[in-house]
This record gives sequence, structure tokens and C-alpha cells, in this order.
Amino acid sequence: MRKYIYAIAGLSMLFAFSLRMKAQPKVYENVPTDSIRLSDPFVFADKKSKTYYMTGTGGMMWKSKDLKTWTGPYVVTKTDPNSWMGSRPMIWAAEIHEYNNKYYYFATFTNQSVHIDTVANNVIDRRACHILVSDNIEGPYTPMADLTYLPANMPTLDATLWIDKDKKPYMVFCYEWLQNLNGTIEKIQLKPDFSGTIGERTLLFRASDSPWSKEKNQANEDRPNKVTDGPFLFTTSTGKLGMLWTSWVYDKYTQGVAYSESGTLDGPWMQEPEPITPPNYGHGMLFRDFKGNTLMALHSHSKVGDNTIRIPHFFLVSLKGDKLTVIREYKP
Repeated sequence: MRKYIYAIAGLSMLFAFSLRMKAQPKVYENVPTDSIRLSDPFVFADKKSKTYYMTGTGGMMWKSKDLKTWTGPYVVTKTDPNSWMGSRPMIWAAEIHEYNNKYYYFATFTNQSVHIDTVANNVIDRRACHILVSDNIEGPYTPMADLTYLPANMPTLDATLWIDKDKKPYMVFCYEWLQNLNGTIEKIQLKPDFSGTIGERTLLFRASDSPWSKEKNQANEDRPNKVTDGPFLFTTSTGKLGMLWTSWVYDKYTQGVAYSESGTLDGPWMQEPEPITPPNYGHGMLFRDFKGNTLMALHSHSKVGDNTIRIPHFFLVSLKGDKLTVIREYKP
């Protein structure tokens, strides 16, 4: 019976993936992490309430006091049905960032009823990074002034926040490979209140810059993979600026890392030669737990029949020195 309840809890996340839910779904308690089906997990460790808040793809929220068991899922967004998102946007890779006493919800929204391009026979939906805001970490998160943050004719995803050495806030995001055929990670400056963007976007690096990501061409020869996913910025104990990001090694979803030679977003970005986790893990982010551990949250990626199963996991990491070191998988 318990496993059945946990399966329902996981399914509610999938429903939210493609449906803007108007009513709060059933909330479950004491759900183990490995019973939650969630990709792109992002954990906000709230020191004020001693509560962990987990978001991700699906646009829902889970709450925990110990990282072992969770309560949820909760609906926390209120998008505008009259905006470009439409009435039922898909929500991917949601992150929560606190800044100047407000909480900002960075996420990718997709309107499947609007198509912006067709490339290599792939019809590309209207998909873009956007930011919602709330005075409360538990929401509701609502849109701000600007209707768009990035050009409407390009598919973007997996936005994150970084305050660079110039003290200005930036959105760091992926320009999707479906259109440019060689995915990129880019930055654009945000307005001081995050309500829109300033100026033009700037290229940081391309998927093909990675020495470890691979795919096969039509002649069955190796070439760099074209996918960029999940950027997340961090600094090591010596102040070295690093970026987690994800691609593929053939059919294996894979977590990599790059480091900025200048210590700023402008780079140049030097890619590590090898992935940092076992195969079939990716879309990582870092947070500090209430015991002082630095943890990486990411999801496993596996196929069961025709289904793809994604489950949140935690890895214990060290930021000592100039590089991130993955120590082991962490079981709270």
C-alpha cells in the first residue's frame, strides 16, 4: 500500500509537467526521496525555517526537514493564461533564489500550441526561460512586468542566477540545440529587480567545446554531443568560478563541469576532460545542508521499458582548493 501511495505521489509530478493545475493536488507525507519521480531537482535550504524546499521539472514543490522524507507535491505557481505561455504551460527545471528579501522562481515554460521554427524536421515549440516572484518561499509565484526575457524566436531553457564580480545579476541559460544544432550556454544581464533583461545575450561556450560529451554521426563516427543542459554556478574555497552543466555520452546522461579562467562569467571557460559522476546522472546543483555538508542534488536517468525514470539523488562534494571533488553518494 505504501509503495502504491508513493507511486501516486510521483505521478502527480508528471501530471504537473504538462498541465497547469488550478487546484491543489493531494499532498502526501513521509515520501522517501527515491519514491519521488522528479527531474532537474533543485534544493533551497531555508535557514530561517530549517526546511528544505525541492523544486524541479513539473513546477511543483516538496518540503523536508531532513532530506530523507518529503511532504508534497504543492502547486506554487500562478502563471498568466493570457501571456505567451498560454493556459497550460509545461514547466521545466524550476529553481528558487532569494535576493533582496524576495524569492525568485527561475524556470523554463513551454506553450505546445505555439510553434516558432522547424529545423531538420523537428517542430520547435515556444519555449523560454522566465522568472516569477513571491514574497514567500512557498509562493505563490507570479509573473513580473516584462512579458519576455529572451527573444521569442529562439528556444531557451534551464535558466539559473549568478551575481558576477561586477555585482550585477545575470541569467545564465541554454540556447537549445534543436534550433542551433550545437547547444550553447549564454548569459544576459537582469534588471536589478529581475523583472526583465538588459542588453544583449553573450555566448559563454558551446556543447562542442566539451572533450567528454560524445555522439555518433551518420557514418557511426564519434563527434561532440550537441546538448547543453542545466548550468549551475559555484565558487571553490579559493574563489575559482565553476559551472556544473550536463550533456550526453552516447545514450548516457552525464554530469560535467567547467571553470572560468578569469573568475567571471566571461571566461574563457575550460572544460574538465572527464565527467564528475557515474553515467546516467545529471542536471546537478549545489547546496549546503544544515549539518554543514556541501551536497550536489541531481537526478538519475534510466529506461524501464518505454518509460524514462528520473529520481532525485544527493552526492557529497568538496569545494576545497580550485576544483569541485565528488566524494560519494550521500544517504541522509
